[in-house]
Amino acid sequence: MPLNNDTIAIIGCGTMGEATVRGLIRRELLPAANIIASHPRPERREELETTYGIRCQAENRDAVAGAGVVVLAVKPQIPTEVMASMKGGLADDVLVITFVAGVSIAVIERGLGVRRVVRVMPNTPGQIGRGISVWTAGAGVANEGRTRVKALLSALGTDEFVIHENELDMATALSGTGPAYAFLFMEALVDAGVHMGFSRRVASRLVFETLAGAVEFAAQSPDHLAALRNQVTSPGGTTAEACYHLERGGIRTVVSDAVWAAFRRSVQLGRQELSEEAKEE
Repeated sequence: MPLNNDTIAIIGCGTMGEATVRGLIRRELLPAANIIASHPRPERREELETTYGIRCQAENRDAVAGAGVVVLAVKPQIPTEVMASMKGGLADDVLVITFVAGVSIAVIERGLGVRRVVRVMPNTPGQIGRGISVWTAGAGVANEGRTRVKALLSALGTDEFVIHENELDMATALSGTGPAYAFLFMEALVDAGVHMGFSRRVASRLVFETLAGAVEFAAQSPDHLAALRNQVTSPGGTTAEACYHLERGGIRTVVSDAVWAAFRRSVQLGRQELSEEAKEE
């Protein structure tokens, strides 16, 4: 297995960091003894150690000492200070995998003084092993490193490699933020069901099962999504009436505007990080 002999340090063990730990152990990709996490709160460190049997450190520099792979899973607003806390403590040949939205490979390379960096945009279904992680690699990452990345990302679900780094900002807006769009739509459907008279339990079950089945059906079908929609839409029927009102309300425009807004914000976060880096220099 590509990860058997690695020591992996996960910096900022929040939602996605913990999902990575859980997936690595659940899929037996790495023993717990080979995983080190950092977190500033002692109660969180104790929780992670008790739940997963991993080691935890309060200081990022202590967590990365001797690690062959380092995963940065911190919020995009704080990578500068996090990188400063690790710089100089990393092995020369360390492979750095960053989950930080909007922050470029070049910024990570300069901030940490490393040459092997992979940028990833995971999403929250990775917490149950059903996520999709979009990733790209810097010039210093050879095939061996890419194999290790794919193995690690399998802990979160499936993955999609892209060549151009700007596609990571696009993925942030589509798949990274995408679960929130789905949850909002589901919430609206459940509320509509409750408004009609269903209990919230029944309305929720109907919505969850309907969308889960629709997603699986669409993924397995060779037909365009519009063709699948047309299969459900009888002339003058209930679906036609509902879709008319969705279109009249501008659903396509609203969704497109939301995705573009998320994309612009991802790019903006990257520019802010470059600006902060320039100030320090």
